[in-house]
Amino acid sequence: MCRTLTRALPLLVAMYALAACGADGMESGGLSGSAPTGGSEPVAGQTITLVTHDSFSISENTLEAFTAETDVTVVVQSAGDTGQMVSSAILTAGDPLGDVMFGVDNTFLQRALDAGLFEAYESPALSGVPEELRLDPQHRVTPIDFGDVCVNYWIDRFADGVAAPTTLADLADPAYADLLVVQNPETSSPGLAFLLATIAEYGDGWEDYWAALRDNGVLVTSGWEDAYWGEFVSGGGDRPIVVSYASSPPAEVVYADPPISTPPTGVVTDTCFRQVEFAGILAGTEHRGAAELLVDFLLSPTFQEDIPLNMFVFPALADAEIPPVFVDFVELAGDPHSLDPAEIEAHRNEWTDRWTEIVLR
Repeated sequence: MCRTLTRALPLLVAMYALAACGADGMESGGLSGSAPTGGSEPVAGQTITLVTHDSFSISENTLEAFTAETDVTVVVQSAGDTGQMVSSAILTAGDPLGDVMFGVDNTFLQRALDAGLFEAYESPALSGVPEELRLDPQHRVTPIDFGDVCVNYWIDRFADGVAAPTTLADLADPAYADLLVVQNPETSSPGLAFLLATIAEYGDGWEDYWAALRDNGVLVTSGWEDAYWGEFVSGGGDRPIVVSYASSPPAEVVYADPPISTPPTGVVTDTCFRQVEFAGILAGTEHRGAAELLVDFLLSPTFQEDIPLNMFVFPALADAEIPPVFVDFVELAGDPHSLDPAEIEAHRNEWTDRWTEIVLR
């Protein structure tokens, strides 16, 4: 994702870390007034469909707040993982299965834009989103959240003797032989993001890097759960290094039983690839006005502040309140790896095919 998010990231991180509390209600999303309309279109009583990926998760009453404000009901339709969701939308382009799509990220963004999936809409709430997250100047999609895919490690396994890795290069060092587990980029979103991080880091030398990882005993699983909860120490496995997320440490704290006060995992920020998720109004919707209001709502404090502890990513709205567990235990990369969405789309299949030849055959 070749935007220059890296140039302003220290400021961006500070904005999130220092945010005290977001505005109450949904006014910044443009949802005030007693007779809601989208543009000039009356929307009260309509039902619209939000098409999203199968990792979508929000609190039970969040969409109810949107309905209470607008008298528009939202039906959530899961369409598989991000790649499946985009592929399904392309097959029904112009006659969409829903009205708004949420969850297309920068690794599939160009494919969705090239297929003409979205109608342009510039939400008034976009003014609260840092420029670095706005990847489409035509406003066909609106940034809703972001997060980092990064290598994680089990801290106690590196308490004595060998230090924890600090760079991508470390992972190919014999000192870390048979310690790393990654996901297959053909079947896993974090696996693809990690592959892209290595391509961004090493350029034409990425193939040699993966050959070195193979020779160093890297283990590959089909998906994140198999890696994190199967082979990684957290799930009872014996591998202390895994591709996961910058938000995995706070998740370890939130879900620990019995409770813990500090996470058992650390993050290698040198390895991170930034993912940005977007929402867009699907071309051909019959509920354009209501769809605009829903996009506005996705950028409202009500929705944005519900994101971190449900989907463990950061809200795009700069002044959204961040949970203390995120402020305390998430370390965002100051210079995350990035590739242009157009470059990703042009080479994704070539890269993953070559990766399979190097690592699995």
